[in-house]
Amino acid sequence: MDDKKLYLGVEFGSTRIKAVAIDGAYSPVSTGDYTWASTYENGVWTYSLDEAWAGLKKALSGVEGREDIRAMGVSAMMHGYLAFDADWNLLVPFRTWQNTITGPAAAELTALFGFNVPQRWSISHLYQAVLNGEEHVSRVAHITTLAGYIHHALTGVNAVGVGEASGMFPIAADGKGYDADMLAKFEKLAKEKGMPWKAADLLPKVLQAGESAGVLTEAGAALLDGLLPAGIPLAPPEGDAGTGMTATNAVAPRTGNVSAGTSIFSMVVLEKPLEHVHEEIDVVTTPTGKPVAMVHCNNCTNDTNAWVGVLKETAELFGAEPDTGALYTKLYEKSLEGDPDCGGVLVCNYLAGEGVTHMDAGRPLVVRTPDAKFTLANFFRAQLYATMSTLKIGMDILAQEHVAIDSLTGHGGLFKTPLVGQKYMAAACNAPVTCMETAGEGGPYGMALLAAYLVDKAEGESLEDYLNAHVFAGVTGSTVTPDPADAAGFTAYIQRYKALLNVERTAVEDL
Repeated sequence: MDDKKLYLGVEFGSTRIKAVAIDGAYSPVSTGDYTWASTYENGVWTYSLDEAWAGLKKALSGVEGREDIRAMGVSAMMHGYLAFDADWNLLVPFRTWQNTITGPAAAELTALFGFNVPQRWSISHLYQAVLNGEEHVSRVAHITTLAGYIHHALTGVNAVGVGEASGMFPIAADGKGYDADMLAKFEKLAKEKGMPWKAADLLPKVLQAGESAGVLTEAGAALLDGLLPAGIPLAPPEGDAGTGMTATNAVAPRTGNVSAGTSIFSMVVLEKPLEHVHEEIDVVTTPTGKPVAMVHCNNCTNDTNAWVGVLKETAELFGAEPDTGALYTKLYEKSLEGDPDCGGVLVCNYLAGEGVTHMDAGRPLVVRTPDAKFTLANFFRAQLYATMSTLKIGMDILAQEHVAIDSLTGHGGLFKTPLVGQKYMAAACNAPVTCMETAGEGGPYGMALLAAYLVDKAEGESLEDYLNAHVFAGVTGSTVTPDPADAAGFTAYIQRYKALLNVERTAVEDL
């Protein structure tokens, strides 16, 4: 690779739109970002597409050396529903992965396919709109994801990477397209409901990593106010799951990663298919089409962030002005002084619904018995345990399926404070957890690597071989193995957490 050339990854995350440029040594050299948030409008979690474009331009403006970008790619939150007519006019506001409003559709499609179709998936949103009798469904000509929409606007190519596609509709066993049998079943179902379209015509084309997905057109460059020159090749757009796997070198069987930020999910690349259908487990793919078991949880750090804000306000009452980053570090480190089972303090961090535990809405709770050891250390340890408790419930299902995991790599904001998040995650998953220096970069870094792979791979070189030979050769990170006391403490905590979920259900119903 030419060290003078840059490779750009853009990701539309749930809290930040971020652009990361990497150099020929695969190191991040320049970044830009924009903070945004979803809004709850008319019973739907959504983001403004106008803000998406404004945020993208703001993020790109922070990247230096944009004239040297050799290849780029767009990533975003997976799943959700963006529906357009034949002229690419948006028919209804973007429905994000956060929504839990497609339960009947997801259940019916899961039964029809004999394959778990979660509420977040694009096909669930489409079919729920059909079941609801929504006016727009007869006029739908295209459905796509946020990454797919941005990519199409920039290139004119209506395609997504196979990992992203696997969060829209089930993928064929060879990883090269949508499952034909399931498509046929859905076509029949849609026809019975009077729909004038075929799903195969609505869905974007499926591409594997390394395949050409077009170039930045003059029209696309104009949308970016000329921040990037036309002609840049684009990799297939991927979801945050696929980019996270790439960023952590977890694209080969028996490897996995945990992405932890606003949401939390684990991805474990399978050696063989799961024996049973589990509503708690998504089966998606790597960016090259290998099957992956995904445990996706809607709620991770948002409730913790709110508590940090309250604690910061408390400090400010005494005239202190703590740096927010330093405050997070101090609180994370303080949690290490807590009891392995959090001393009887329990936290349910659900701001939104949670598919793994079958909750349609959330009510954050802090619960303790009168004899609990309610200290700052135990409280904050419980906060951090809560970020990964629902994930553990899903990972325990994979253990029952005898899924082999040689290594887990952590990335995302939960792992920014050294060792703390790793220590608790290792205890939760009962597996070694490694973090690399790029752990905080996550998805946009992985997208930049996929862009580099697009233009620099050797003939026939697989993504796994490319990453091992070029990107991660000699790269070391910190690895934490499960501490027996922590593992026992987390096991005790999770048993009480499962009982707490009964309280959570009552809170959702009554509050």
